[in-house]
Amino acid sequence: MLGGNSDNVTSCFARDWAERLLSMKRTHHCNELRPEHLGQTVTLTGWVHSRRDLGGLIFVDIRDREGRTQTVFDPSNLPPALFEAASHLRSESVVEVSGTVRQRPAGTSNSKIGTGEVEVMASHIEVLNQSEVLPFPVDDPEVSSKVNEELRLQYRYLDLRRPEMARNLRLRSKVATATRVFLDEQGFLEVETPTLFKSTPEGAREFLVPSRVHPGQFYALPQSPQQFKQILMVAGVERYFQLARCYRDEDLRADRQPEFTQVDLEMSFIDREDLYALIEGLLKKVWKTALGMDIQTPFLRIPFYDALNRYGIDKPDTRFGMELTDFTEEFRASTFKVFSGTISNGGVIKAINAKGLAGATQGQIETMTDYAKSFGAKGLAFIKVEGGEWKSPIVKFFTEAEKAALKTKLAIEEGDLILFAADQWLNACEILGRIRLYCADVLKSQGKLVIPANQFNFLWVVEFPLLSFDKEQNRWYSSHHPFTAPVTEDIPLLATDPKKVRGQHYDIVVNGVELGGGSIRIHQPQVQKKIFEEVLQIPPEMVEARFGYMLEAFKYGAPPHGGIALGFDRLIAILCGTTSIRDVIAFPKTAKGTDLMTSSPAPAEPRQLRDLHIELRVAKKD
Repeated sequence: MLGGNSDNVTSCFARDWAERLLSMKRTHHCNELRPEHLGQTVTLTGWVHSRRDLGGLIFVDIRDREGRTQTVFDPSNLPPALFEAASHLRSESVVEVSGTVRQRPAGTSNSKIGTGEVEVMASHIEVLNQSEVLPFPVDDPEVSSKVNEELRLQYRYLDLRRPEMARNLRLRSKVATATRVFLDEQGFLEVETPTLFKSTPEGAREFLVPSRVHPGQFYALPQSPQQFKQILMVAGVERYFQLARCYRDEDLRADRQPEFTQVDLEMSFIDREDLYALIEGLLKKVWKTALGMDIQTPFLRIPFYDALNRYGIDKPDTRFGMELTDFTEEFRASTFKVFSGTISNGGVIKAINAKGLAGATQGQIETMTDYAKSFGAKGLAFIKVEGGEWKSPIVKFFTEAEKAALKTKLAIEEGDLILFAADQWLNACEILGRIRLYCADVLKSQGKLVIPANQFNFLWVVEFPLLSFDKEQNRWYSSHHPFTAPVTEDIPLLATDPKKVRGQHYDIVVNGVELGGGSIRIHQPQVQKKIFEEVLQIPPEMVEARFGYMLEAFKYGAPPHGGIALGFDRLIAILCGTTSIRDVIAFPKTAKGTDLMTSSPAPAEPRQLRDLHIELRVAKKD
């Protein structure tokens, strides 16, 4: 009997719930109603965005992912119980409202929303789920945008209800679809590569996954599908892509997460020009889809050396000037020993003119000095041009010819701030490159440097050095990765002068942000083996253990090939106008790599560790 009663109760509940689901059929979404719907009876479902009690009438804005609609509850048009229910609605409660579409009274239209000319006179309301009091508001952009980010991440499901966050996710989806459609039209196949791979320790720190069935052995989550996509070229796929999930166990910042997405692709039988044209076409499609903008192609190309020499960085923001200017020859015989001494030791003198920044505060000067010191400099020389004078303790050492050269080459005027770097070429470039960006931020905050929000300066940085030298380990290492092909005419230099060898590597940059990078790959097994063993000095047995399968595959007809990976999260952040990729990822990690909503990472059960053959030795916290 007891079992029978229980079954009857369950059956009745299931039947009632099924009937309820059938009745919960909305007729329109909350951004759909317009004057042409006047007089229609409609049903809306969504969240209570706001509730206002005005003169006996209750106005409730209902929101779904598409937008908002104003509904009106009139006690003369509703049973008391329904009006009472509307009177006690809390923000973010889930409701179903039925009623008649009518024109808003004269003078009450809201031009800020699509449904602003109409409203729904409610005849029925059902509260599907009453919300608790929110930990922070989601209906006021000015207030919610100032909420502590950790609180937002703890209640991410509420944070994602904010219209600006919902917009970001929608745009991300649109761009992903546009990317897939474009690449499909270009003959690419979307192929999923494994996310359980083998460790390749030369790159960034990896996440390791212990194997239960192979004690003491580990998988690694892939930093990128690099090796698999090259194998796909050997397999004859010819054109591959995927929106790939990648993992790096690195310290985090605004543009970096432990897991991220990249638009990964590879092509056979191409050269660099083919790749440039493809990516420019893809980005043109993306910008048109996301922002309705037509971007100009082809993009500017800047050699790596020129980018550093002019902007002090290999991902230059060219929306403003303030370029680095060389004064090495002008100060070679200077009586200012800091300058002449640096030059005699093989260094250079470079300067920038931060126009209009002569009024920089002591704190701002100290910040710039700290940037210089972070690169090993002892300090920062500068000149303030104020009241018709050049104010600086170093000016007394300058000859008239030296001052004239500064004035001419830097176009010095009243109100300018001249900043110097005296160091070896690379350090001097990087010091002023970092200070240049800081000065631009200060000038923008003061309204002295105005950059339109819809200005996007795209460029390719090309001709990177194939190799860089590690003085501590006394060995060369790959500037990009060891699969990058050297420029053909530079191959003989590998044996005589490796630092002059250029790689067929390229980075795509927009507004000072590196969107992605790639290269033409080495496809000859003997050349790849030479790079591994002779140039990078990786022991043969280690080469075989880590890359043997690739070298073996290349013996069976590897075509010439190349590719690129675009940071999808960075791309969406740029399109959404935010500096943090956490704003465009549904469930991101904090700067410490934690998920505050789910409280992960978390301890594992002893049984799990035992099955994985793992014994923990974790230092106890004091």
